[in-house]
Amino acid sequence: MTKAEIYKLLEEKQELFTEVSDRIWGDPELSLSEHRAAELYERTLSELGFEVEHGVAGIETAFSGKFGSGRPVIGILGEYDALAGLSQKAGELSPCEEVEGGHGHGCGHHMLGAGSLAAAWAVKEYLAASGESGTVIYYGCPGEEGGAGKAFMAREGLFYSLDAALTWHPGTANEIFTGTNNTSMQVEYTFSGIAAHAAGNPHQGRSALDAVELMNIGVQFLREHIPNTDCLHYAITNTGGISPNVVQSKATVLYMVRSNTVPRNKELLARVDNIAKGAALMTDTTFKRRFIDGTADLLPNETLERALYANMEEIPLPEYTKEERDFAAALDATCPNDGELPGIGAKYDPEIRRRVSELSDNGKAPLNDFLCPFFHSTNQEPGSTDVGDVSWQTPTAQISTATWTAHSPGHSWQNVSGGKTGIAHKGLMYAAKVLAGTAIDLLTDPKLLEAAQAEFKVAAAKGYDCPIEPDAVPVPVEEML
Repeated sequence: MTKAEIYKLLEEKQELFTEVSDRIWGDPELSLSEHRAAELYERTLSELGFEVEHGVAGIETAFSGKFGSGRPVIGILGEYDALAGLSQKAGELSPCEEVEGGHGHGCGHHMLGAGSLAAAWAVKEYLAASGESGTVIYYGCPGEEGGAGKAFMAREGLFYSLDAALTWHPGTANEIFTGTNNTSMQVEYTFSGIAAHAAGNPHQGRSALDAVELMNIGVQFLREHIPNTDCLHYAITNTGGISPNVVQSKATVLYMVRSNTVPRNKELLARVDNIAKGAALMTDTTFKRRFIDGTADLLPNETLERALYANMEEIPLPEYTKEERDFAAALDATCPNDGELPGIGAKYDPEIRRRVSELSDNGKAPLNDFLCPFFHSTNQEPGSTDVGDVSWQTPTAQISTATWTAHSPGHSWQNVSGGKTGIAHKGLMYAAKVLAGTAIDLLTDPKLLEAAQAEFKVAAAKGYDCPIEPDAVPVPVEEML
């Protein structure tokens, strides 16, 4: 069976995968609470002929679907968690909640999981038709948004058995997702004091809220004395109540600490821990520390990126109807536009910047309907992803496809509004074809896989330093709301 025949099968089956995407969109669940999404995927995988494992790595909403036997073993990663507070009606041109105070798929993980599922099914069909040695595994990875599901899975060594891993992410442009990124660790600090009447007997009280505020002040002073690669973010999740005449006996602050490597992040986190200890000493309170999650930096693999790009060039880009283009123009008009050109390469390479400027009408086009030029990078990009943890255990690469309008901001109501459109569906299926085609290349070209693994061996020579603390357990986002 040729790759062209596989792509035709995907087109014939696309309604199933876009329906899965739309169903997940319509039933958003937060990180590590994606029970209905996991059940839908497990049932669908079983019906499609995969061997399903529930509760992978001891995480209730993690699973896998396996088909085939022998090597190579190719993993395809899927996600399906939503974001809090981003409920939005589909197809609207202004903020309009679907459910008051509800959640929404502002990062497109409803598409990510479904597109990866489509790719895994296509590879399964290829293996079944060819009878060749090889295995494809779809990994249902929960909790990317503040749960680091893949990192907890990597802590159990789950991805060492793979020969390569592929994934994708919805986006505003068709390109290779390259470069490295920040590591990230989240820790919750809950201070306990003594309640008292703030006027009648304040001397008997010990304020947990004072401790949180003093901790935050200490961290603000720390900012001057850290490298510019490092970041410190916080949210006060419990102020201890709404009565100012009561000395607050409980207060909680959640910190996210970022640095360019896991060892440096651990050092920075230790400094933040010391500030928490100091705040407790200053206020005569105590505190409990709870590790929430952590993610590693990403190891880009140029060999796999070039293989992915070859398939992006080979497969025709989506074509859009007038109605889809009109909607894209109207929705994009609601988005901020700072004049930045699309694509990672345009930030660093003058020739790519010139070409992308031509293709995107100098960054003004509302829909990036072209393929960005190939660009490989080891530059550090902002943000963090638990795909990084996978990349330390097996050669890993990913792409982005245009599923949103050109200037749609990350984690926005515009992303949610456009998440069920034809534009979204076409981007999803284009990604599925690219991942499937690249996986088939890895199954049939031993030299390609050997080159990817040789590159990985050098990049990962110092070994995986897991950012998840040994005694940490996955914490659903709902527990912190």
